Amino acid sequence: MSQLTKQQHSNGGSDVERTRETPTYTPRFDIWETDEELILCGDLPGVEPQDLDIRFENRELMVLGRVAPRHGARRQLYGEYGIGDFYRTFAIGETIDGSKTSAELKNGVLTLHLPKTEAVKPKRIVVNAG
Repeated sequence: MSQLTKQQHSNGGSDVERTRETPTYTPRFDIWETDEELILCGDLPGVEPQDLDIRFENRELMVLGRVAPRHGARRQLYGEYGIGDFYRTFAIGETIDGSKTSAELKNGVLTLHLPKTEAVKPKRIVVNAG
């Protein structure tokens, strides 16, 4: 998986960034590799497709999902489930064709498809009988 550099989290869970107005969580992603592409899947509960910003610039993949407050006018007495936005970046190698990336969001699960460039895809060599 030399095409992608993954951020490590010291506590093993979703880190919370406390420097923004709204809590911002670092979502976890699973990453698979095939001969054709890298596939990233991450949970973004509460994010709607129109509130998702995904960018691929300068070999960096950025995922930002905004979550609307659930109970704006109510006073919370106790809370164990944090509401906040999601933000994650990945350093992507030159073997990914950024112009062909695609994404889908279904039931709070984001799936990103990062196709490899033709130069790095395995080539089948035809053997002729001699």
